Amino acid sequence: MLIRVENLSKIYTMGDVEVHALRGISFIIEKQEFVSIMGQSGSGKSTLMDILGCLSKPTDGQYFLENVEVSTMSDNQLAEVRNKKIGFVFQSFNLLPRTSALHNVELPMIYSGIGRRERRRRAAAALDAVGLANRIHHKSNELSGGQIQRVAIARALVNEPSIIFADEPTGNLDTKSGEEIMSIFDVLNQEGNSIIMVTHEKNIAEHAKRIIYLKDGLIENDERVR
Repeated sequence: MLIRVENLSKIYTMGDVEVHALRGISFIIEKQEFVSIMGQSGSGKSTLMDILGCLSKPTDGQYFLENVEVSTMSDNQLAEVRNKKIGFVFQSFNLLPRTSALHNVELPMIYSGIGRRERRRRAAAALDAVGLANRIHHKSNELSGGQIQRVAIARALVNEPSIIFADEPTGNLDTKSGEEIMSIFDVLNQEGNSIIMVTHEKNIAEHAKRIIYLKDGLIENDERVR
């Protein structure tokens, strides 16, 4: 079992108003699953991704990652989990613009204390895995949007995380580039990587094997698509 969520709730206080972003949801995700999370704006999908990615804590309920309860961890413990167990791919890429693809991919390993030679080897291998072996010394601002997202995927992979979280990974890409990125995710999943992806695009969500639909902070539907 990779993830177990039990009665997870999240309440935001905005002045005198309480906003119930999540209303006691429960589910299990197994290792090597590819799961999409869908829902309209305000459905709770971004809040859920933040909690699963250890970027925020629930108001109530429990969250277990690889049978370890993370919902009660300290900020330092959460930071360690993010660095060692989780790889993030964001819609906005979040790369350093005037830095080479190789160095961008190296960054998570610097924070992990991995030596320079090993960092270089692993970063180059990760870029090769996403089809950018001939672009490792190009700066981010010299690459296309699809290539930049490939660098972001390589960066997410380089610490060999337990799970990859992708937040609208094709949101800033044209249709062709978006399909190329999804093909990479398909291969990564076939190779045994666990992936959870937030998207509002049905055709993108259907690359996953399971789609969880959220509405008003509740699970409206949880279906296997293939």
